[in-house]
Amino acid sequence: MGTCPYCQSVTYTGDTICYSCGRILANIRSDKFAMEQQFHRGDLDTTFKMTKKPTKGGVVQTHTGRNVNIMKNRRNKTRHLVLLFFVAFIMLAPQVRENVFEKWAPGIQEYVMLMAEADLAVYNNVATFTVDRTIVVTNSGSVGWLYEDIVIPTDVESLNGQDTDFSYVNGDLPSPTSVIQEVLSVNLLFTSGGSVVDDMIAIPIDGSTLSYDDKKVTTKGHYVWWPGYGPDNRSCHVGNCVKLELHLQPGETVVFSFQARVTSTSYSWWDGSRVDTIIDGLDEAINVDNSGDFSDIALRGGGERAQDFSSPYWYDRGTRSGVAHGYAINAQEQIVLETAELISSSLPEGLQDNAYAYARATFDYMHKYITYDKNAPNPARSGPLCLTESTGDCDEQTNAFLSLLRAKNIPGWYVFGALTGDYNYWEAHGWGYIMLPMSESWCESQNIELDTCFVEGSVDVVNNKWLLHTPNAYIAWVEEADSTGTLLNSYYSPGKYSSNGLVRAPPHYSTIGDVDTSGGKYQVKPVKEILR
Repeated sequence: MGTCPYCQSVTYTGDTICYSCGRILANIRSDKFAMEQQFHRGDLDTTFKMTKKPTKGGVVQTHTGRNVNIMKNRRNKTRHLVLLFFVAFIMLAPQVRENVFEKWAPGIQEYVMLMAEADLAVYNNVATFTVDRTIVVTNSGSVGWLYEDIVIPTDVESLNGQDTDFSYVNGDLPSPTSVIQEVLSVNLLFTSGGSVVDDMIAIPIDGSTLSYDDKKVTTKGHYVWWPGYGPDNRSCHVGNCVKLELHLQPGETVVFSFQARVTSTSYSWWDGSRVDTIIDGLDEAINVDNSGDFSDIALRGGGERAQDFSSPYWYDRGTRSGVAHGYAINAQEQIVLETAELISSSLPEGLQDNAYAYARATFDYMHKYITYDKNAPNPARSGPLCLTESTGDCDEQTNAFLSLLRAKNIPGWYVFGALTGDYNYWEAHGWGYIMLPMSESWCESQNIELDTCFVEGSVDVVNNKWLLHTPNAYIAWVEEADSTGTLLNSYYSPGKYSSNGLVRAPPHYSTIGDVDTSGGKYQVKPVKEILR
């Protein structure tokens, strides 16, 4: 026998879940995964753009958290409870059933769905780890060269780039933001194809720079520098980065590993009944009741997000091999407009203009009607094509989700990084960030300055993470405002190399060393929200 440390109820030895409060009491091994590919898939010629999709045998799987063995008994119990509930409900008098539905139908519906739902994801509340991104370059021809930019990750706050959250009209101090990802160190390692490290270069994380003239030269004659952002070829084209210039002799192999050690902490921008109270953020979170309307978006944050990330057309992917690939986000295609109106019309009376209600209903629509495609095409589907074909991988579903949001002028933008299930194997990943305003009445009741009364939260449609950051998501770069699209193109095209026999393999992600976890675990169920 044992006692749950959270609710103090008695549990049996060996149980991994407390059946009183639902908290996780022991480590759970993941058996079910959502198949992921890298966010951008481009041909690798003399100019590379990320990596090609892995072959079937090498496809990486990322975590959705279902564990069949551990949850088997619990599913049986919940099914029995649901069955008993329906039997009891049917035996009620018709008038009683009608009154129950009128008053409690939304709550009952959500309760039944929660009880019956078998799939869940389990996350650590806090994790400290070192994620490694390794690339192997081989040269089978004459003297070859390679240039590559690697974005240096930064600390990420709950309101990214800001030290404070809400500001108050009554003179109270502004609310400090929470750090959801803290970068502890970054190192760049070089080997010659073996296990012996030839060079290890510590990369500063304080924003300091190193010019090309003062570059580091490795023992094999390769150049490394971190110059900061700038327009010339010797500067970074996406924020701060590490730049590499490799010189390869015939038959030479170079292996370079970019290792970032971070502490990542769960955070919720959603104030919902299903959000575990161990997660930070509930005091500053949004829900359908305190959400503003579409018209409030331009009145928050100086209207910057509305201006920067509400355009109906976003990221023109250009033309390759004579084929125009169009915009990744397109809020003006007929399928997008029709789907947006379908979602809007499904909302309860009085919520058609509610920004939160529409965004959440769009998230639930994607989860219900768009299947995951582990064999997504190259190039990736646009948002409209993903909706048309009702399938897509992580980047394609993000394209569709952001297209539907922008159809209602809700700002949405990209975030890139890597995702893992058990911190052993990672895969490059892309998802979204959105901006939602609180209502004017709620802001006034909380004495919050209207301009600061909003949230900017992470949404991962594929992995069922609604306004939730989890530690198994490593953030490499959050898209910045850029009307020209130069930053996105630069992120997608991090370098180039000579074509005479030089081969750059796709990046391989892994965890180096131990992973420290603390603060308990929690679960997330893929159940739609009943908006009312």
